[in-house]
Amino acid sequence: MAEPSPKDPRVDTFLTGAFRIDRMDSIKQNQCIAKPIGCGKPATKFSDALSAKEYTISGLCQECQDGFFTI
Repeated sequence: MAEPSPKDPRVDTFLTGAFRIDRMDSIKQNQCIAKPIGCGKPATKFSDALSAKEYTISGLCQECQDGFFTI
């Protein structure tokens, strides 16, 4: 079980309200955040430590990170 990185409560409130996404619950359950931002699939394998750390911040699995951060 991953531990979500702390965020200002206003950020979590915004994400939950605007996108109906509970980032903290998704991360604790090792799942990518739900659509429309993530895919909702299991998030257990990451290409490196930086990607694993990013998961605790954004809640995006490796595949979604690759798609989001690719230029």
